[in-house]
Amino acid sequence: MKKILILLASLLPYGGFAQDLATRYEKTNGRETANYPEVIEYYQLLAKRFPQINLRTVGTTDAGFPLHLAIYSPQRDFDFKSLHKKNKRIILINNGIHPGEPDGIDASMMLLRDLALGKTRLPDNVILAVIPVYNIGGMLNRSPWYRVDQNGPDAFGSRGNAQNLDLNRDFIKTDSRNALAFQQIYHLTDPDVFVDNHVSNGADYQHIMTLLTTQHNKLGGPMGEFMNKTFEPGLYSLMKEKGYDLVPYVNHFGETPDSGWVEFADGPRYSTGYTTLFHTFGFVPETHMLKPYPQRVKATYALMECFIQFTSTHSETIRQLREAAKQNSLTQSSFPLAWQFDMTQYTNITFRGFASGHKPSAISGLPRLYYDRTQPYVRQVKFYNQAVATNFVEKPVAYIIPQGWWAVIHLLKNNNVQMQPLLRDTTLYVEVYHIADFQTYNKPFEKHYLHTNIKVNASKDSIRFRKGDFYIPMNQVANRFLMETLEPTGGDSFFAWNFFDAVLGQKEGYSPYVFEDTGAAYLKEHPELQELLNRKKAADTAFANNGSAQLEFVFKNSPYAEPEYMRYPVYRVR
Repeated sequence: MKKILILLASLLPYGGFAQDLATRYEKTNGRETANYPEVIEYYQLLAKRFPQINLRTVGTTDAGFPLHLAIYSPQRDFDFKSLHKKNKRIILINNGIHPGEPDGIDASMMLLRDLALGKTRLPDNVILAVIPVYNIGGMLNRSPWYRVDQNGPDAFGSRGNAQNLDLNRDFIKTDSRNALAFQQIYHLTDPDVFVDNHVSNGADYQHIMTLLTTQHNKLGGPMGEFMNKTFEPGLYSLMKEKGYDLVPYVNHFGETPDSGWVEFADGPRYSTGYTTLFHTFGFVPETHMLKPYPQRVKATYALMECFIQFTSTHSETIRQLREAAKQNSLTQSSFPLAWQFDMTQYTNITFRGFASGHKPSAISGLPRLYYDRTQPYVRQVKFYNQAVATNFVEKPVAYIIPQGWWAVIHLLKNNNVQMQPLLRDTTLYVEVYHIADFQTYNKPFEKHYLHTNIKVNASKDSIRFRKGDFYIPMNQVANRFLMETLEPTGGDSFFAWNFFDAVLGQKEGYSPYVFEDTGAAYLKEHPELQELLNRKKAADTAFANNGSAQLEFVFKNSPYAEPEYMRYPVYRVR
């Protein structure tokens, strides 16, 4: 009899005598969000109770805790290589990158539970992979005071992680252990669709949910066209059926967005910009922080259902588009590294806003902006979402990176980049960049003094490489990632993020009074350099009257100057 009761308990909807599966969010009627231990314990419970749910850890984080990955597979197959072979579409959902925006954390817990209980269904051709909490350190730093004016929940985590990094700027530079683990999860799952749940601040309007998508021109080709003309409109239509009016992420701060706005430029430092480099459809849902927390969580849940439905319906098209994009990247001859929005092209979108005005500030007495929610409006506004590619760079046959730059090599390997160490010392004739000019932030940005407006001079030279230096062929799926990170003029290149700053400092020098004689002797032996010096003096009066500058000119144009100074240490095989 006891065995029968145990069996019956396991078959009842909520496990009968087993634990209650209501979340803290549900138990408090939407006033509270789960803390970090509660989230992980809940997923552990789901994995224990339901064989179609698997919970694993990948790497670690700056907070000292591992990163968790929950997988919902109706067939109970949790091997992603196997799942791709079985033609399953993978949706990867990231939650809590900014823990003060916990909507996705609570919505995902309920979604996986409801799938397991049969309250909603996951189509057979879709697999869900969920990161329960990405920014664990930020979530542990819990307070009711963060994100001032956000309409619930009662307390939540902070934006900065355990290093006080904004993890949504860290996908390329990878200063955090979180990002290292995320890259491993991303390449493990190779998702067809990526969803990074957020909450938006800024202007006031009627929409509960806004949606930031991978910029379709940057995604490029048939994938970009499908994103712009089918995927995004399809989600809008599905959400409309659920009672939600979607609008593009309101990328407007300051005065009102009544006249429209420009689409958010999601460079590779951001989550969807990073996933673009590997041909994934990326989305950042942004609920509106001024809406009550229960409304936001329900909208996030509804949108995740729409992602599932759309992905399932268009499964074969998504597979074909991604496969074609990966194959095309193998043979693509040049890659754009910068984009500019065309302000002559726009789409009219339906925006549901509130009337606004100005009134005296209670603090300063000066005019301040306010919105009047008693005066809602619906109007067409301009949405500028056509970006033009610039800064095209020809793809080399391969790159060579000396082994001494191990930090970059480690990140490349973490992103599944294929490379081979040279088997012997060898001299190769390669294309070489010298850094000609750049600008640098005068204040740190996410631990770095970022370089911008980078210019290089290209030349060819014979460079001696050592056994163990790395040869990186450019016939792999990671081609776009390699071009964006290894070409120094890219906005989020490893050079821009200071990985190669050591070459910007001159290590060898001279004592002027001694080099005066050495330099003069060298000029006598090399009349061609004397001629260059004479021409520069004739063309530049200030230079002609500056003995130190002339001595420096001779030094830099002599073999006494170190060749590594300002020479970019990644070489192109052409």
